[in-house]
Amino acid sequence: SGTGKELVARALHSHSARKDKLFVPVFCGGLTESLLESELFGHKKGAFTGAIEDKPGLFEEADGGTIFLDEIGDVNLNIQTKLLRVIQEGEIKRVGDAKTRRVNVRVVSATNKDLWKEVQKKSFREDLYYRLNVINIKMPPLRDRGDDVMILAEHFLKKFARMNNKKIESFSSAAVKTLLEYQWPGNIRELVNTVERAVILAQEPRISPALLNLNRTRINDLVGKTLRDVEKAVIVETLEMTGNHRTRAAEILGVSRRWLQYRIKEWGLE
Repeated sequence: SGTGKELVARALHSHSARKDKLFVPVFCGGLTESLLESELFGHKKGAFTGAIEDKPGLFEEADGGTIFLDEIGDVNLNIQTKLLRVIQEGEIKRVGDAKTRRVNVRVVSATNKDLWKEVQKKSFREDLYYRLNVINIKMPPLRDRGDDVMILAEHFLKKFARMNNKKIESFSSAAVKTLLEYQWPGNIRELVNTVERAVILAQEPRISPALLNLNRTRINDLVGKTLRDVEKAVIVETLEMTGNHRTRAAEILGVSRRWLQYRIKEWGLE
Protein backbone atom coordinates (compact mmCIF):
# COMPACT_ATOMS: atom_id res chain seq x y z
CA SER A 1 0.00 0.00 0.00
CA GLY A 2 1.34 3.40 -0.98
CA THR A 3 4.33 1.97 -2.86
CA GLY A 4 3.74 4.18 -5.89
CA LYS A 5 1.52 1.92 -7.97
CA GLU A 6 -0.49 4.82 -9.33
CA LEU A 7 2.69 6.73 -10.23
CA VAL A 8 3.83 3.76 -12.32
CA ALA A 9 0.39 3.41 -13.90
CA ARG A 10 0.36 7.12 -14.79
CA ALA A 11 3.85 6.81 -16.28
CA LEU A 12 2.72 3.88 -18.44
CA HIS A 13 -0.22 5.98 -19.64
CA SER A 14 1.79 9.16 -20.30
CA HIS A 15 4.33 7.23 -22.41
CA SER A 16 1.70 5.43 -24.47
CA ALA A 17 -0.26 6.29 -27.61
CA ARG A 18 -3.21 7.00 -25.29
CA LYS A 19 -1.48 9.85 -23.46
CA ASP A 20 -3.81 12.53 -24.88
CA LYS A 21 -6.86 10.76 -23.45
CA LEU A 22 -7.91 10.41 -19.81
CA PHE A 23 -6.16 8.40 -17.10
CA VAL A 24 -8.85 7.28 -14.65
CA PRO A 25 -7.76 5.77 -11.29
CA VAL A 26 -10.24 3.62 -9.33
CA PHE A 27 -9.67 2.30 -5.80
CA CYS A 28 -11.64 -0.96 -5.69
CA GLY A 29 -11.02 -1.82 -2.03
CA GLY A 30 -13.69 -1.19 0.56
CA LEU A 31 -16.54 -0.55 -1.89
CA THR A 32 -19.73 -2.59 -1.92
CA GLU A 33 -20.43 -4.65 -5.02
CA SER A 34 -23.37 -2.45 -6.08
CA LEU A 35 -21.45 0.80 -5.61
CA LEU A 36 -18.35 -0.44 -7.46
CA GLU A 37 -20.46 -1.83 -10.30
CA SER A 38 -22.25 1.50 -10.70
CA GLU A 39 -18.97 3.43 -10.55
CA LEU A 40 -17.25 1.26 -13.15
CA PHE A 41 -20.08 0.63 -15.61
CA GLY A 42 -22.59 3.40 -14.89
CA HIS A 43 -26.34 2.98 -14.43
CA LYS A 44 -29.67 3.70 -16.07
CA LYS A 45 -32.21 6.05 -14.53
CA GLY A 46 -34.44 4.11 -12.15
CA ALA A 47 -32.05 1.12 -11.93
CA PHE A 48 -32.07 1.40 -8.14
CA THR A 49 -33.20 3.76 -5.38
CA GLY A 50 -31.42 7.07 -5.87
CA ALA A 51 -30.66 6.54 -9.57
CA ILE A 52 -32.43 9.74 -10.63
CA GLU A 53 -30.69 10.04 -14.00
CA ASP A 54 -28.60 8.09 -16.48
CA LYS A 55 -24.96 8.03 -15.42
CA PRO A 56 -22.00 6.87 -17.51
CA GLY A 57 -19.41 4.81 -15.67
CA LEU A 58 -15.67 5.22 -15.37
CA PHE A 59 -14.98 2.85 -18.27
CA GLU A 60 -16.95 5.17 -20.54
CA GLU A 61 -15.11 8.15 -19.08
CA ALA A 62 -11.78 6.46 -19.82
CA ASP A 63 -12.73 5.56 -23.41
CA GLY A 64 -9.64 5.88 -25.57
CA GLY A 65 -7.43 6.21 -22.50
CA THR A 66 -6.38 4.16 -19.48
CA ILE A 67 -8.23 2.95 -16.40
CA PHE A 68 -6.20 1.97 -13.32
CA LEU A 69 -7.90 -0.58 -11.06
CA ASP A 70 -6.13 -0.44 -7.70
CA GLU A 71 -6.67 -3.41 -5.34
CA ILE A 72 -8.32 -5.51 -8.02
CA GLY A 73 -7.87 -8.53 -5.75
CA ASP A 74 -10.75 -7.18 -3.64
CA VAL A 75 -13.24 -7.32 -6.52
CA ASN A 76 -15.86 -10.08 -6.28
CA LEU A 77 -16.54 -12.75 -8.90
CA ASN A 78 -19.61 -11.04 -10.37
CA ILE A 79 -17.70 -7.87 -11.24
CA GLN A 80 -14.69 -9.92 -12.33
CA THR A 81 -16.92 -11.48 -15.00
CA LYS A 82 -17.92 -8.03 -16.25
CA LEU A 83 -14.29 -6.85 -16.24
CA LEU A 84 -13.35 -9.86 -18.35
CA ARG A 85 -16.01 -8.92 -20.89
CA VAL A 86 -14.65 -5.38 -21.14
CA ILE A 87 -11.10 -6.63 -21.68
CA GLN A 88 -12.02 -9.38 -24.16
CA GLU A 89 -14.92 -7.82 -26.06
CA GLY A 90 -14.59 -4.09 -25.36
CA GLU A 91 -18.21 -4.02 -24.24
CA ILE A 92 -20.06 -2.81 -21.14
CA LYS A 93 -23.65 -2.57 -19.95
CA ARG A 94 -24.79 0.06 -17.48
CA VAL A 95 -26.61 -1.26 -14.41
CA GLY A 96 -30.30 -1.72 -15.31
CA ASP A 97 -29.71 -1.17 -19.04
CA ALA A 98 -30.00 -3.81 -21.78
CA LYS A 99 -28.01 -1.72 -24.25
CA THR A 100 -24.44 -2.78 -24.97
CA ARG A 101 -21.89 0.02 -25.31
CA ARG A 102 -18.46 -0.16 -26.93
CA VAL A 103 -15.36 1.14 -25.15
CA ASN A 104 -11.68 1.08 -26.02
CA VAL A 105 -9.77 1.23 -22.75
CA ARG A 106 -6.35 0.09 -21.61
CA VAL A 107 -6.63 -1.65 -18.24
CA VAL A 108 -3.79 -1.40 -15.70
CA SER A 109 -4.35 -3.09 -12.35
CA ALA A 110 -2.60 -3.49 -9.01
CA THR A 111 -3.05 -5.54 -5.86
CA ASN A 112 -1.33 -6.40 -2.59
CA LYS A 113 -2.67 -9.95 -2.80
CA ASP A 114 -1.11 -13.02 -4.39
CA LEU A 115 -3.66 -13.37 -7.19
CA TRP A 116 -2.53 -16.87 -8.15
CA LYS A 117 -3.34 -18.04 -4.64
CA GLU A 118 -6.73 -16.35 -5.00
CA VAL A 119 -7.22 -18.27 -8.26
CA GLN A 120 -6.44 -21.54 -6.48
CA LYS A 121 -8.96 -20.62 -3.77
CA LYS A 122 -11.56 -20.00 -6.51
CA SER A 123 -11.99 -16.39 -5.38
CA PHE A 124 -10.39 -14.92 -8.53
CA ARG A 125 -11.14 -15.98 -12.10
CA GLU A 126 -8.26 -17.78 -13.79
CA ASP A 127 -9.11 -16.39 -17.24
CA LEU A 128 -9.14 -12.83 -15.87
CA TYR A 129 -5.84 -13.49 -14.09
CA TYR A 130 -4.13 -14.40 -17.37
CA ARG A 131 -5.72 -11.46 -19.17
CA LEU A 132 -4.35 -9.04 -16.59
CA ASN A 133 -0.98 -10.71 -16.07
CA VAL A 134 0.49 -9.86 -19.49
CA ILE A 135 3.20 -7.62 -18.01
CA ASN A 136 3.91 -7.95 -14.29
CA ILE A 137 5.73 -5.17 -12.40
CA LYS A 138 6.60 -5.82 -8.77
CA MET A 139 6.69 -2.79 -6.47
CA PRO A 140 8.80 -3.34 -3.33
CA PRO A 141 8.28 -1.06 -0.32
CA LEU A 142 10.08 2.28 -0.48
CA ARG A 143 12.53 1.31 2.29
CA ASP A 144 13.91 -1.42 -0.02
CA ARG A 145 14.43 0.86 -3.01
CA GLY A 146 17.65 2.63 -2.04
CA ASP A 147 18.34 5.75 -4.08
CA ASP A 148 14.74 5.87 -5.33
CA VAL A 149 13.92 7.74 -2.13
CA MET A 150 15.97 10.78 -3.13
CA ILE A 151 14.96 10.64 -6.79
CA LEU A 152 11.32 10.74 -5.73
CA ALA A 153 11.89 13.29 -2.96
CA GLU A 154 13.59 15.70 -5.38
CA HIS A 155 10.77 15.21 -7.88
CA PHE A 156 8.11 16.02 -5.28
CA LEU A 157 10.13 18.96 -3.95
CA LYS A 158 10.20 20.57 -7.40
CA LYS A 159 6.52 19.81 -7.94
CA PHE A 160 5.32 21.32 -4.64
CA ALA A 161 7.71 24.28 -4.84
CA ARG A 162 6.23 25.12 -8.23
CA MET A 163 2.65 24.62 -7.00
CA ASN A 164 3.26 26.86 -3.98
CA ASN A 165 5.38 29.41 -5.89
CA LYS A 166 8.33 28.95 -3.53
CA LYS A 167 12.04 29.15 -4.38
CA ILE A 168 13.35 25.99 -2.75
CA GLU A 169 16.50 24.50 -4.24
CA SER A 170 17.14 21.21 -2.46
CA PHE A 171 17.40 19.23 0.77
CA SER A 172 20.28 19.91 3.15
CA SER A 173 22.85 17.11 3.52
CA ALA A 174 21.43 16.36 6.98
CA ALA A 175 17.92 16.16 5.51
CA VAL A 176 19.14 13.75 2.83
CA LYS A 177 20.62 11.53 5.55
CA THR A 178 17.30 11.65 7.43
CA LEU A 179 15.31 10.73 4.33
CA LEU A 180 17.58 7.79 3.50
CA GLU A 181 17.64 6.40 7.04
CA TYR A 182 13.89 6.61 7.65
CA GLN A 183 11.95 3.35 7.13
CA TRP A 184 8.88 4.88 5.39
CA PRO A 185 6.11 2.68 6.79
CA GLY A 186 3.61 4.71 4.74
CA ASN A 187 5.69 4.25 1.57
CA ILE A 188 5.38 6.86 -1.21
CA ARG A 189 2.18 8.39 0.18
CA GLU A 190 4.09 9.22 3.35
CA LEU A 191 7.01 10.63 1.35
CA VAL A 192 4.65 12.82 -0.69
CA ASN A 193 2.97 14.19 2.44
CA THR A 194 6.31 14.74 4.19
CA VAL A 195 7.82 16.69 1.29
CA GLU A 196 4.67 18.72 0.67
CA ARG A 197 4.45 19.77 4.33
CA ALA A 198 8.16 20.66 4.39
CA VAL A 199 7.83 22.81 1.26
CA ILE A 200 4.81 24.67 2.63
CA LEU A 201 6.58 25.40 5.93
CA ALA A 202 10.02 26.18 4.48
CA GLN A 203 11.39 29.73 4.83
CA GLU A 204 14.86 28.95 3.44
CA PRO A 205 15.97 27.64 0.02
CA ARG A 206 17.05 24.29 1.53
CA ILE A 207 14.88 21.83 3.44
CA SER A 208 16.20 20.99 6.93
CA PRO A 209 15.60 17.75 8.92
CA ALA A 210 13.34 19.63 11.35
CA LEU A 211 10.91 20.45 8.55
CA LEU A 212 10.67 16.77 7.61
CA ASN A 213 9.33 15.95 11.09
CA LEU A 214 10.39 12.30 10.82
CA ASN A 215 11.41 11.86 14.45
CA ARG A 216 8.39 9.68 15.09
CA THR A 217 7.63 6.60 17.14
CA ARG A 218 10.26 3.85 16.82
CA ILE A 219 9.72 0.11 17.29
CA ASN A 220 11.71 0.11 20.55
CA ASP A 221 9.29 2.67 21.97
CA LEU A 222 6.43 0.22 21.45
CA VAL A 223 7.98 -2.82 23.13
CA GLY A 224 6.09 -3.68 26.32
CA LYS A 225 2.92 -1.91 25.24
CA THR A 226 -0.38 -3.69 24.60
CA LEU A 227 -1.50 -4.36 21.03
CA ARG A 228 -4.31 -1.84 21.59
CA ASP A 229 -1.77 0.86 22.56
CA VAL A 230 0.38 0.07 19.53
CA GLU A 231 -2.65 0.20 17.23
CA LYS A 232 -3.68 3.55 18.65
CA ALA A 233 -0.16 4.99 18.32
CA VAL A 234 0.06 3.93 14.67
CA ILE A 235 -3.36 5.37 13.85
CA VAL A 236 -2.63 8.69 15.58
CA GLU A 237 0.72 8.95 13.78
CA THR A 238 -0.81 8.16 10.40
CA LEU A 239 -3.56 10.75 10.88
CA GLU A 240 -0.92 13.35 11.76
CA MET A 241 1.14 12.34 8.75
CA THR A 242 -1.82 12.79 6.38
CA GLY A 243 -3.08 16.02 7.93
CA ASN A 244 -6.11 14.15 9.33
CA HIS A 245 -7.10 13.00 5.83
CA ARG A 246 -9.02 9.90 6.89
CA THR A 247 -9.48 8.28 3.50
CA ARG A 248 -5.76 8.57 2.78
CA ALA A 249 -4.89 7.35 6.29
CA ALA A 250 -7.13 4.31 5.83
CA GLU A 251 -5.41 3.50 2.53
CA ILE A 252 -1.97 3.72 4.14
CA LEU A 253 -3.06 1.51 7.03
CA GLY A 254 -4.69 -1.00 4.69
CA VAL A 255 -8.09 -0.77 6.39
CA SER A 256 -11.52 0.51 5.39
CA ARG A 257 -12.48 4.11 6.13
CA ARG A 258 -15.42 2.79 8.16
CA TRP A 259 -13.08 0.75 10.40
CA LEU A 260 -10.84 3.78 10.91
CA GLN A 261 -13.84 5.98 11.74
CA TYR A 262 -14.95 3.43 14.33
CA ARG A 263 -11.53 3.47 16.04
CA ILE A 264 -11.37 7.28 15.99
CA LYS A 265 -14.76 7.49 17.66
CA GLU A 266 -13.93 4.70 20.14
CA TRP A 267 -10.77 6.49 21.30
CA GLY A 268 -12.21 10.01 21.25
CA LEU A 269 -9.82 11.22 18.55
CA GLU A 270 -12.42 13.41 16.83
